[in-house]
Amino acid sequence: MKSNIVEKEGRVRPDGYSKVTGNLKYLTDLTFPNMLYGKVLRSPYPHAKIISINTDKAIKLPGVEAVLTYNDVPGMNRFGIIVADQPVLCEDKVRYIGDAVACVAAHSIQAAENALKLIEVIYEELPIIDSPEQALKPQAFKLHVGGNICHQAMFSEGNIQQAFEQCEAIVEETYEVPRQLHAYMETEGGVVVPENDGAITVYAGTQHGYRDRFQLSRILGLPEKMIRIVSSPMGGSFGGKDELNIQPYAALLALATKRPVKIHNSRTESFKTSIKRHPMKITVKTGTNRTGKILAHQVKIIADKGAYTTLGPAVLDFSIEHAAGPYIIPNIETEGVSVFTNNGVSGEFRGFGGNQITFALESQLDRLAELLQIDPIEIRKINLRKATDKGPLGQRIAPTDGAAQVLNGIQKLYEKTNKQYSNSQWKRYGTGIAIAMHGGGLGFGRLDSAGGRLSLNKEGQIEISFGFEECGQGLLSVIENLVVEEIGCSKEDVKIVIGDTAVVPSSGSITASRGTSVVWQSLQKLKDPFKQKILHHAGKMLHLPEQSLYLGPGGVWCFEKQAGPCLTYKECVEQLIDNTVETSFHFPVTPDAISGGHFLYSFGGVKVDVEVDLLTGKVKVLSIDHVVSAGPVISPHGYRGQIEGGGIMSLGYTLLEEAKMKDAQYVAQNFDSYLIPNIAEVPFETNVYAIEELYEGDSYGPRGVGEIGTIAITPAIVKAVHDAIGCWVSKLPISSEEILEHIESRGMLEWI
Repeated sequence: MKSNIVEKEGRVRPDGYSKVTGNLKYLTDLTFPNMLYGKVLRSPYPHAKIISINTDKAIKLPGVEAVLTYNDVPGMNRFGIIVADQPVLCEDKVRYIGDAVACVAAHSIQAAENALKLIEVIYEELPIIDSPEQALKPQAFKLHVGGNICHQAMFSEGNIQQAFEQCEAIVEETYEVPRQLHAYMETEGGVVVPENDGAITVYAGTQHGYRDRFQLSRILGLPEKMIRIVSSPMGGSFGGKDELNIQPYAALLALATKRPVKIHNSRTESFKTSIKRHPMKITVKTGTNRTGKILAHQVKIIADKGAYTTLGPAVLDFSIEHAAGPYIIPNIETEGVSVFTNNGVSGEFRGFGGNQITFALESQLDRLAELLQIDPIEIRKINLRKATDKGPLGQRIAPTDGAAQVLNGIQKLYEKTNKQYSNSQWKRYGTGIAIAMHGGGLGFGRLDSAGGRLSLNKEGQIEISFGFEECGQGLLSVIENLVVEEIGCSKEDVKIVIGDTAVVPSSGSITASRGTSVVWQSLQKLKDPFKQKILHHAGKMLHLPEQSLYLGPGGVWCFEKQAGPCLTYKECVEQLIDNTVETSFHFPVTPDAISGGHFLYSFGGVKVDVEVDLLTGKVKVLSIDHVVSAGPVISPHGYRGQIEGGGIMSLGYTLLEEAKMKDAQYVAQNFDSYLIPNIAEVPFETNVYAIEELYEGDSYGPRGVGEIGTIAITPAIVKAVHDAIGCWVSKLPISSEEILEHIESRGMLEWI
């Protein structure tokens, strides 16, 4: 197979030039006249009672304009996407070291930092709960009124115990996965500007401007219409800016001082306060008959939620749903619990719980294949879902051949492996494969609004508007390419408006691999009414029948005259008052009332080659081949970038990254000690093969690929390591010490 993604001729990413030249202004680059600088005082303790807060000295410091505590929050002193349980400014207790206690606005960053040092807070330390197991003990200190359990979820089908009795082979293992940092280049930040009428404009990176507006409305005691959110562009998110971060503090300070206030977290501040990927312990027991057919699959998940809820319940639900992945298992029992601790807050992260559970699932299949002496691809084929099978929770889904298409693609690559890596004196080489299934959208029972707007603006441009954000994922290319293809215009005719609640419709969050789907589905609903309006008007102006006209580059064209447009868009809009069409709909969802169940799925497969150094225990990934089934490719560069980038992010998750905590304190607080992949770790050879065909009759268009490229990487690397040296890894990141212990125990160095 050869990588089959070809860039469409002449298409350049709309924001590409401004980004590579450094001309693009990010929201954290903005400055305003009379702007102040904000800082937030964070708790130095993971768990403590607040006895008193005294700000007298801080407010008297020259250059300080405001010092605020919980007493200065005019509305609800809480935020949170699902459950508003996180204090904006803590009143009586802190639950992790990132908890905010006070905030300051001053003429300079230095003055604001000096003011923080003068705020006197007296704490009484409380017992620290730094593990879910500790939190679940009956005598454990209760971190919240409702206890230490954030969320519980389960799914079962068939008779698990009876099925295990019939199994010929059983594998049981516990998999441990770490807390991971999003590591976006631009840390959390932005500016809040107070307006003359008491309203505010918030310039800050987020993945859902309308939801931020709603939360800020409750905190500030302002009507939503008085809060404008400008949320694009931002320098990376991966889910990490889905929740409020600096917005409440900058907004409170801006309203208090009646001046613009800028807050931009340092990397250390970001480390302490940002949400992370959920650490989990996943215990799995899987049994098959002698041919490799899975008869029973039992999964128990314990997730470390940290101090507050964020999107933790939805992440756990997603893991439960994907516990069987792209396989049909007649007897399954999956249960999970998300537990509050005093550790850093865990929340949404690219893959959304799919990475953790897929590592466990695919590893089980590989271990069973070894036990039964079956080819790893063959055991997957035996258990693979068919196109019209129901979803993992028994819900109806859009029929799809994606699982089989991806596995067949991986098999071809696997069989063509020419073993160009020959074991040397100090090195061993191995190959691994894995596949994954990923649901797009938020799932049944959750508000998942979508929509967009199409119009001709006064400049004669076709203006397409969405309530989305550009966070580096290449959304602008997707929108531009789709408008050009669906309308028939040129890219010069298109103006894209996103990320500003004052001028865009609500399109839902730019998360859950839903952006491309929403844009495509919106255009299917918008294009015909829009064309009809323009052509009807143009027909009257030109005294020609509508059916003789069509939209093309630069304006309205006539089928009988091909020299150029008979009417430019600018000429057309001058007399066309009503030129706007808008759509609003719910993201496609299963018709079955199964909470969280998805309807649209994408599929991904990975083949990796690795090198294991027998002297250092270091694992190096030499090549990655991706096969992805997600429908038509809209933006080839963006598609490839999302898959390749997601793969490297998971490579880091597998081999390097752990936001480790000791006594509920982060061990690493900067990139000097938290290691992410650099160019030396990136495989020289990475290929992406796109399967663009959709199942017959599928009318839902392309699926997003922002997450599917991250999910199967880990189990593929782990299998490749086993292929090289016979070591099964169950804890991430892969430890060189563990590899060396295995090498020594097997006497592998004695062979040399």
